[in-house]
Amino acid sequence: MATYLDRIVRRHRELAAADGRPLADLIERAGALPPTRPFTAAIRAVDGLGVISEIKRRSPSKGDLHPGLDPAEMARTYERGGATCLSVLTDVEFFGGSADDLRAAREACALPVLRKDFTVSPRDVVDARLMGADAVLLIVAALTPDEVVEWHGLATSIGLDVLVETHDEAEIEIAVAAGAAMIGVNQRDLVTFQVDHERAVRVAAAIPDGVVKVAESGVRDAADARRLREAGYHAVLVGESVVTATDPAAATQALRTA
Repeated sequence: MATYLDRIVRRHRELAAADGRPLADLIERAGALPPTRPFTAAIRAVDGLGVISEIKRRSPSKGDLHPGLDPAEMARTYERGGATCLSVLTDVEFFGGSADDLRAAREACALPVLRKDFTVSPRDVVDARLMGADAVLLIVAALTPDEVVEWHGLATSIGLDVLVETHDEAEIEIAVAAGAAMIGVNQRDLVTFQVDHERAVRVAAAIPDGVVKVAESGVRDAADARRLREAGYHAVLVGESVVTATDPAAATQALRTA
């Protein structure tokens, strides 16, 4: 039986295989863009725990979370709550996001923005830059080690920061080998989509000193955030608990002050 990850990655690779745009032309266009906002540096500059608040309409496991959200208004709300950065889902088919969501969110605030998507080709990397993102996500579980290395290098060459997402010590080794300056540990198993709230704490020591550490998924409240900060994480990436909160600004602020 195909897993969530299998289905999503297979679909993205099908779309990538049908994309005939010349990569060199896309890279040339990206090179002409203004500088990005510093994503990794923004997290490093935080006194305490950084919060990457996510703009997310739905998920394959939970269904609709906030289908009618206004990405610009949500971006301003998160900024008002003290968010360090934004994460914006751009996957259309499975998460209900879009490149337009990312553009609208970024234009509405001064925060650096991560394109949250299943990056499976070099064109996906460059598209992140072209749509206005400041950082791109590479998921080790969805890529080969060579792809992680190659696309990490491509991303940095066109001015993007890179969040390399991992789930265990073996994937952390792949991220480190790629030269990742920022490594995420996703507590959600992308095969089952279940959350292991101990995963990030358990593997934190495997991430080298000097690398920005980001805990992803399963951060429910200030107590979770505090525990992750004490484990050595510099930031948490939070979607469901803030996007569904009655007051997303207050929910973000509570995590910032954990």
